[in-house]
Amino acid sequence: MSGAAVTLEQLQDALPVYFAPWVQALGLRAEAFDADSVTLRLPASDQLARAGDTLCGQAMMAAADTAMVLALVRHFGAFRPCTTVQMNSSFLRPLSGQDALVQARVLRAGKALAFGEIDIRGALDGKSTCRASTTYALL
Repeated sequence: MSGAAVTLEQLQDALPVYFAPWVQALGLRAEAFDADSVTLRLPASDQLARAGDTLCGQAMMAAADTAMVLALVRHFGAFRPCTTVQMNSSFLRPLSGQDALVQARVLRAGKALAFGEIDIRGALDGKSTCRASTTYALL
């Protein structure tokens, strides 16, 4: 099943519908998509920075989880209720002074479970800063 009918605008419009206000406060923007992935932009901001103007890990994980839910919307062509079962992350290097691009890719989506991977990279330098793998229960 493919979500070919889902547009970038629809992905952006899904953010205030399906996500809590504190997630919306991250300022995520739907940036791009392809057949099996969605990319969100996480803008750099003082509210998300920690010592050394580095993007905090909590914001990255919230953005990663959000991007994967939208990748599942893209995959299925509509929102399906789901819940995160597992997220394993590896922080590769600090990210500072630039927006983050959060690309979530659906690896497999069955009847009960979906599996994905997320790459978070600098919007200016393209270097990966975090990689995550996820499992979702489809409700």
